[in-house]
Amino acid sequence: MTMTAETTSFLQVRQRRPRATVGSISSGAVKSRVYVAMAAFVFVYLAIGGRLVLLAQMDEAPSSAWISAQDSVAASRPDLIDRNGEILATDIKTASLYAEPRRILDVDEAVEGLMKVLPELDADVVRRRLDSRAGFVWLKRELSPGQADAVHDLGLPGIGFLSESQRFYPGGPTAGHIVGSVNVDNAGLTGIEKYIDGEWLGDLQDLGFASDRSMEPVQVAMDLRVQHVVRDELMKAMDRYKAIAAVGIVLDVKTGEVVAMSSLPDYDPNNRSQALEQDRLNRATGGVFEMGSVFKTFTTAMALDSGKVGINDSFDATRPIRAGGRTITDFHGKNRILSVPEIFIYSSNIGTAKMMLATGIDKQQEFLGRLGLTSRLQTELPENARPLLPPKWNELAAMTISFGHGISVTPMQTAVAAAALVNGGTLLQPTFLPRSQEEAKKLGKQVISPETSRIMRYLFRLNVLRGSGRRSDVPGYTVGGKTGTAEKIENGRYVSDKRRNSFLSAFPMDDPRYVVLTVIDEPKPERSGVGATAGMNAAPMVGAIIRRAAPMLGVMPRFGEGEEPIEISY
Repeated sequence: MTMTAETTSFLQVRQRRPRATVGSISSGAVKSRVYVAMAAFVFVYLAIGGRLVLLAQMDEAPSSAWISAQDSVAASRPDLIDRNGEILATDIKTASLYAEPRRILDVDEAVEGLMKVLPELDADVVRRRLDSRAGFVWLKRELSPGQADAVHDLGLPGIGFLSESQRFYPGGPTAGHIVGSVNVDNAGLTGIEKYIDGEWLGDLQDLGFASDRSMEPVQVAMDLRVQHVVRDELMKAMDRYKAIAAVGIVLDVKTGEVVAMSSLPDYDPNNRSQALEQDRLNRATGGVFEMGSVFKTFTTAMALDSGKVGINDSFDATRPIRAGGRTITDFHGKNRILSVPEIFIYSSNIGTAKMMLATGIDKQQEFLGRLGLTSRLQTELPENARPLLPPKWNELAAMTISFGHGISVTPMQTAVAAAALVNGGTLLQPTFLPRSQEEAKKLGKQVISPETSRIMRYLFRLNVLRGSGRRSDVPGYTVGGKTGTAEKIENGRYVSDKRRNSFLSAFPMDDPRYVVLTVIDEPKPERSGVGATAGMNAAPMVGAIIRRAAPMLGVMPRFGEGEEPIEISY
């Protein structure tokens, strides 16, 4: 068959067209598939993203719960430091265990695992919390690092940790009653810790400005070295005399700063549960006691300052005094006429009561009020007890008060009043925070004349050299002081075999710098045939404290001086 040129050309065209059409369809199909695949991937990614958003929204409630909890517990506190910069309290980070019950997969497994690591937890309480389906619950606060690691290794879903600020006290119980303690949420409970919360820290925390933020340290007036000495000597004395409690105070008479204050038994603020035990109360500012013959110091100062009694006057102490159905006698009576210095160093109840009567009952009440002994003492510590006063301030009450019976005050009040008697006559409210002498001069109140103060320093020193305070003397430091032996009251009656002894002292007596007060509760005789009066136990405690602490306070001994009391001439 013969093909013409037109036929050949037509066939070629027909053969090319189908190929061109097929090629065109294949390219379009490929593009469509690419678009479909891209759309599918976009859809899948959108679905995954949507699911992630949904999951995030589902976790939002518990997440916000523990974030809120974190904010409430992580509030920082400033370091507390002593007058020399030694750290008394600081924050450390600790882990606390929480649960998100909605995310717990197996409650039984979680309870079983937690009880193995933390057997102190109550299994029923833990199970009830995990079954609650709440967004957030606490399980245990302040875990040790070992406990946190063990719980973490359990790998339990819905169980986690929050970082909290936990208060740490490097000195343990050494200054517990001054520094105070905090609760599990790092809020102050007692001592300076509570004071700074009330002054400014609590407001910062309420406004959220104290959360996990470093703050300037708060300095206190206490000297940690002296504080250790006082506490150590109290512990030794309690052991030596088999006593049930003891108090020691060192007070700067020129500024009113509390350099040391210890009350035993004390507590370790790292173990806050101890602070709740009644026997561990702060007896120095939070307990009131009859101080016994120490009060003769105030009666003598009152009589001399009134101008109605002079240092060279004498009073008849030959016979007991009968008043209100009571008989007032002397413990070791001299049964003769006694001069004012003799009444002081022999601690005559009869002579002291007669000096009070010569001055006047109204004058006594006014004078003790002037010294701050009839009202509650104000300090930075919240633990300040109110004095117990007689229901009727009549003649009998006034006579017994003159030698320390019938009125109960805190040891800190006693030390503060004594500081005014020896520092020239200026009463300074005590402070646990630093205070300069210039600041003290602006705050001081003149309560007795400088001349009366000079005579009281003479009597203090005389009592150590020739009276009941001999065992407090420390060579080179011219210690002066007054003993007090008070019978305790049980069932409304004085008990002769239970005493609370004290020694109120100051040094150096030519220019006093510090008052030192010791109190020991129910001391026993150190050995058979030896008495248990204040001169035998409270006075030696003061001597031991001064011997060790005076060099730390910058008071150097001056040997060859002060062997006789300050000269008084009229």
